[in-house]
Amino acid sequence: MERHDAAVSLLASQVKQFYERKTPFRIYHGSTNSTREYQYLPDNMIDTSKLSNVLSVDSRRRMVLVEPNVPMDKLVEATLPFRLVPPVIMEFPGITAGGGFAGTSGESSSFRHGFFERTVNSIEIVLANGEIINASSTENSDIFYGAASSFGTLGVTTLLEIQLIDAMSFVELTYYPVSSIQAAVQEIEAATADLSNDYLDGILFAKDRGVICVGRLKDTIERGIRVQRFTRSTDPWFYLHAKKLIAKSNDPVTEAVPLVDYLFRYDRGGFWVGAYAFRYFLTPFNRVTRWALDKYTHTRVMYHALHKSGLANSYIVQDVAVPYEGAAEFVDYLDESFGHYPIWLCPLHRTGKSEFSPRGLTALKADTNAATMILNFGVWGPGPSVRRTFVRANRNMEQKVHELQGQKCLYAHAYYTEDEFWDIYDRKEYDALRAKYYASYLPSVYDKVKVDVVAEERAVNESLITWLLATFWSIWPLGGLYGFFHAALGGDYLIRRGPKCGLLMSKGQYLY
Repeated sequence: MERHDAAVSLLASQVKQFYERKTPFRIYHGSTNSTREYQYLPDNMIDTSKLSNVLSVDSRRRMVLVEPNVPMDKLVEATLPFRLVPPVIMEFPGITAGGGFAGTSGESSSFRHGFFERTVNSIEIVLANGEIINASSTENSDIFYGAASSFGTLGVTTLLEIQLIDAMSFVELTYYPVSSIQAAVQEIEAATADLSNDYLDGILFAKDRGVICVGRLKDTIERGIRVQRFTRSTDPWFYLHAKKLIAKSNDPVTEAVPLVDYLFRYDRGGFWVGAYAFRYFLTPFNRVTRWALDKYTHTRVMYHALHKSGLANSYIVQDVAVPYEGAAEFVDYLDESFGHYPIWLCPLHRTGKSEFSPRGLTALKADTNAATMILNFGVWGPGPSVRRTFVRANRNMEQKVHELQGQKCLYAHAYYTEDEFWDIYDRKEYDALRAKYYASYLPSVYDKVKVDVVAEERAVNESLITWLLATFWSIWPLGGLYGFFHAALGGDYLIRRGPKCGLLMSKGQYLY
């Protein structure tokens, strides 16, 4: 703890200097699992990338104390020797504990436990004036609940105490074929009612074909159940394996998956987004090529390439959730307007096992009739090639989700106008919390998640060089090759170096 306390003390003094100058800063983590563009400059950032240690595991209290930049794979590695695991582990090993807390993260155990933030007992946070405090449900509870899903706009979270549950060697995973979204929801509700189930998600391979995957933690494997792995280069990608299983039979199929392989089953291929990279580079997509290029199909490398290539501006990457009763209408909408499959299904309990609490910073406006259970749709695939049409497609999706009384994960590009955004979220509560904790000078949630389309168009219209560069990098396959080259080299991909204003990013993209 001495090393941690010294690092946090130094960080707090830096924050205090920004506060005294009333100069906004950004929190630099060293990596990201967001698709949004970033504008980190060495003179406007607080660097927390070294806060990446698991400090202690308390098996008696069933909790783990971690710094914010501990990734999921390191977190699991630290707790498994105690036969414990966090209740919610995000599916990509590079997602960090702090990112999960600040960014509204859920996974296949969230039908039972809620979002990742609901599994956090307490935090240490450096307030926007440099003061260091602890917060929990009983101490400074407003900022504890407010900092969740805040995207770092209330201060800098520097320590988290996370709950743990019993771990077992395997996940006994049963694949249930379904022929419609209505059938999928029925399977999800039946699996949720069975309290012995620990994990639950699904995949739509087409409007009339999908699978619901139900998992139970097990230490022993029953006779006749085969073991299937997903983390080695010779293993299949999970979604392809599930698709193959249900193509053979309409009956449920059960396998035993080692726990770590299950938790990170979507890492190789990034669900199925990696398949689009093969298509982009006109590369055969088969078991041999997936094995040969395995190094480049893990999510840490793929996110690096995505940010350097600029392809996030031409692919729709959204996680949106709607109440179960709106699922069929939403699938009809996606089938007509988006048209790409697979689509991920993940049921989410909005509060989980913790008692109800305000969402604070990004609280949905109070609605006593809001559904407790919602169904997340992972909508990831190519979008329209014309920029204005692309923006319109994303905005239409946002509006459809709002119409169905759903919500959107803000890790991805957000195209709301400011009025639209604050019609969804509770600005009054948010601003009051920022004022109380000295954070009004920091970028707001809306500032951090919005795509400034007007500024984009202005830059192109006002500068011939900007237009020429944007046109150059839009030529296939220049952007993709640039991203692949940088991902292969490794190194930092978030800090931008150059002039402070009108900062030119790679691929002809601009920040403001």
